[in-house]
Amino acid sequence: MAGCCSCFCRWSTFALVLFILSAIPISLILSLEQSTKSISYQSRHWSHECAKWDPLSEKFLVSTFSGGGLAEVAPTGGEERVVVQDLAVAGNFSVGINIDRVRRRALVVYSDGIRGRYGAIGAYRIGSWDQLFLTHLTRPGDKPSFADDVAIDEEGNAYITDARSNKIWKVSSDGELLSVIKSDIFVTKRGLLNNLVGLNGIVYHPNGYLLVIHTSTGSLFKFNMRTEEITLVKVEGSLERGDGLELMSNKRLVVAGTPTRLVDSSDDWMTAKVVGRYVGPVHRIPTSATVKDGKVYLNHLVGFGFGRKTHRLAEATFTP
Repeated sequence: MAGCCSCFCRWSTFALVLFILSAIPISLILSLEQSTKSISYQSRHWSHECAKWDPLSEKFLVSTFSGGGLAEVAPTGGEERVVVQDLAVAGNFSVGINIDRVRRRALVVYSDGIRGRYGAIGAYRIGSWDQLFLTHLTRPGDKPSFADDVAIDEEGNAYITDARSNKIWKVSSDGELLSVIKSDIFVTKRGLLNNLVGLNGIVYHPNGYLLVIHTSTGSLFKFNMRTEEITLVKVEGSLERGDGLELMSNKRLVVAGTPTRLVDSSDDWMTAKVVGRYVGPVHRIPTSATVKDGKVYLNHLVGFGFGRKTHRLAEATFTP
């Protein structure tokens, strides 16, 4: 079954690439590729979902999505090196990732992208890449789900979004599933089109709360972990199709997507305003953001090429 799923994933990604290429003029693609400052690297996989910069190892970590693993990429590019290929989750996507810098470990979210019946979070020691824990998020009888992105608080707890059923799993620093955060507040609009992709990108704010985005509606939520209060951040400007999140500072947030947006708040994220936008190689589909040396780099879902695929981490330059 895992082999069939893997084959289906590869063909699904290939079909997606063909669709994108057919929908966008070649001249526009060439223009976007040439005008974008980026780090190029090679992989045998078509798709990569998330990338995060690790300043201690001085490498990017990227999830290989349909490849189901984790790879590292040098800041100069070149060939990626797969460092995690966990057989316990074979046949599933590797999706969101995050780096626990205090405990020197990488967290990887795994998800069944076909049936929505499996979700897990794995922790791996950076360097040796030994598995520290693998926690199943889904249980028999659960509604279909899609475990997506992950944030880490100061105590090492992980918070994983469910982009299909609009909830958040909380997992302790030693891998125990502690709770599931659910609320009707997370669904601001009803209907299939308004919930094709639900809760997605998530970050932990040092002031003790989570910021999480609902992709289809662009709603940005604030979850106070002490009071468990959930509020809708009043944002001036649209965040629709927002995907991965990354804090540049306590008052500035990057929302990856098409376009990628720069968002500021001066009142501890009760309200916020879109202050910048960046449109890069949209045919590659931007999915996550990370910060290296004060610069924002965007991961893109799709790589191009025959045999080895070329992927790009694009440096975002925002304009008002």
